[in-house]
Amino acid sequence: MISKKLQDAINMQINAEMWSANLYLSMSYYLAKEGYTGFASWMKKQSQEEMEHAYKLADYLIDREGTVKLDKLDVVPTGWGTPLEAFEHTFEHEKRVSEMINKLVEMAENEKDYATQDFLSWFVNEQVEEEATARSIVKRIKIAGDAGLYFVNNELGAR
Repeated sequence: MISKKLQDAINMQINAEMWSANLYLSMSYYLAKEGYTGFASWMKKQSQEEMEHAYKLADYLIDREGTVKLDKLDVVPTGWGTPLEAFEHTFEHEKRVSEMINKLVEMAENEKDYATQDFLSWFVNEQVEEEATARSIVKRIKIAGDAGLYFVNNELGAR
């Protein structure tokens, strides 16, 4: 059985993952409206992935005889400027999520909850990938410049 303190923290992470899903869905709709269908497609898939993270966390709580508590989600922004600005925001957001996961790991370590530490290692590795991917896209957009934005848009649409 999982401690109440850790259960509450994981529930907060579930809600953060759901908020992230809404954030990326908002970016998807904005980018689609602006004509960047490839970027929009990438963001929509990213939104779905964030929901999968929430499901994974919730399933873990249930497996540990915990209670999943979904809370209301704050409103996400709806305007993102350029695709570069949207992906820069994505990169910064993923760095914040990494910090949140690290705090969960630290809490599990402090409570000597080895099962949760092991479970969270997947999320630690996932965040390394998420940050690297977002950083890579930002770099590609910068290298491509305005003239090459079309090609990066098409490339990400193939995700």
